[in-house]
Amino acid sequence: MKLVLLSGGSGKRLWPLSNDARSKQFLKVLPSDQGRAVSMVQRVWRQMESLGLADQSFICTSRAQVDIIESQLGDVPVIVEPERRDTFPAIALISAYLLDVEGAADDEVVAILPVDPYVEEAYFQAIVGLEQALEAGDAEMALLGVRPEFATSKFGYLRVDRDGRAKGEASGGTKDPLRVSAFVEKPPVELAKQLLAEGALWNCGVFCFRLGYLRSILQARGLPWSYAAILEGYGTLPSRSFDYEVVEQAAKIVAIAYSGTWKDLGTWETLSDEMEHPFAGIGTAVGCEDTHVINELSIPVVTMGLKNAIVVASPDGVLVAEKGYTSALKDVVKPFSGRPMYEERYWGSYRVFDYSRLADGTEVLVRNVELFTGKNLSYQQHARRTEMWTIVEGTGDLILNNRMTQLQPGDVVQVFAGMWHAVRAHDRLAFVEVQRGLSLDEEDIVRRFENWDEIVAHCAVLS
Repeated sequence: MKLVLLSGGSGKRLWPLSNDARSKQFLKVLPSDQGRAVSMVQRVWRQMESLGLADQSFICTSRAQVDIIESQLGDVPVIVEPERRDTFPAIALISAYLLDVEGAADDEVVAILPVDPYVEEAYFQAIVGLEQALEAGDAEMALLGVRPEFATSKFGYLRVDRDGRAKGEASGGTKDPLRVSAFVEKPPVELAKQLLAEGALWNCGVFCFRLGYLRSILQARGLPWSYAAILEGYGTLPSRSFDYEVVEQAAKIVAIAYSGTWKDLGTWETLSDEMEHPFAGIGTAVGCEDTHVINELSIPVVTMGLKNAIVVASPDGVLVAEKGYTSALKDVVKPFSGRPMYEERYWGSYRVFDYSRLADGTEVLVRNVELFTGKNLSYQQHARRTEMWTIVEGTGDLILNNRMTQLQPGDVVQVFAGMWHAVRAHDRLAFVEVQRGLSLDEEDIVRRFENWDEIVAHCAVLS
């Protein structure tokens, strides 16, 4: 059995920390046994490692998230989407990758699950049980449902047959699969109460099926079905949910009922419930109740007399809200979606301090760049901008137009347009970078080599 975590979306409901580069699953705000805050994806992957499931697991994500996954998890198997689309094309790509690249058989079972649930380990044990449920129920699709704790319109529901509901329930799920009879998507509260009385389950977005089943669906619909063909024609696949395109069309669906902890930490209101400390960053809170503050800025934030509030300050913006309002945040911040001001990469991170556009159209950007020990930036050049670096901390090697020199605190480096350059950190290397030019976007980067040994060998030949 293969497990695949779906990691996509920009998570704008957790603005201003989440953006296109740093989605909600990468925010390090959850407590851990080691005493350091961890992200949702780190917590989930560690749970899977502790159960011995990581060796058979993959993460499907967009290109923009590959670096931050490597930064937070290290070298884990990643399936990369050519572009960000909905769950149907993503799961089609996953299935083809497992069949064609990993060499899985048509009857291999795969479970697709979200990357960001707040759950206990019994949740993953229940997911493993979906393979047996698929077989025992002679089904095309097996789903994981959650025993609801209350009536809500925030989640979708799985209606299950009443005779199936009577079967024995184990601590993490049921011993026998339940027959799914219908889907109800985010019903009004009154209907949700009725569904609870019927024994319906929350739909937590976990799908289990045999790989050959999905391939046969793609073939029957005349859609690309090999991995190479899906990669090439990814944009032609319907950009719709897997629920709509596949699950709701299946003839025979079963479910396991999971009755343990399961929370969707998709808003600041729900996420703050799991945060270990009410204040993170520089500043203080005086006379506040049920208020959480996260400050990523280098200046203090002071809160006084707030109740049931969330305050978040980052280079991307500042949020001050009563917690109950944060579910509507995604729509409110739509006009403010610009370039990310903070990103984690496999080599380190950067944080933008300031950005401005001069009267003549010249753009100026100031950011702090940190490189991890032994990591390097690629050998690259820019056509439309200059860069000036001031080394603040650490030591490293600089290659500028094929010549290598050493860096130490206080050094200033000027990189003009057209110059090939790369830098590697001996130990943690931090520098302030000032970019200036008519275009400061990612399109103005030409990369020649990523690996440091290849860069050094190339420069040695030229010198």
